[in-house]
Amino acid sequence: MGITKTQIFTENQNDLAKFFKVLGHPARVAILQYISKQNACICNDLVEEIGLAQATISQHLKELKSIGLLKGEVEGKSMCYCINLTRWTELQNNINSFFNKTKSDCC
Repeated sequence: MGITKTQIFTENQNDLAKFFKVLGHPARVAILQYISKQNACICNDLVEEIGLAQATISQHLKELKSIGLLKGEVEGKSMCYCINLTRWTELQNNINSFFNKTKSDCC
């Protein structure tokens, strides 16, 4: 198996690739959609809403946090999650820039 040569790509390209990789699972998309409609969310809320095991939800939350899309605060014995709007806006701008630079009259 070859080594990924991420250093030969721009920071923006690597950032977008990580973002798309994390969003490559429908459960993570569903989690983001649910949390984006709430003021805050606790993992158990997601278990009930999405129907996956708590450990599975926790793993997906970890992946979303790894790219900065979620913020979390401890509330008692629970972790309360919300969208990191600063990071969300940054990624949204990168995606818009990526698609806006695409030529539409090719072939």
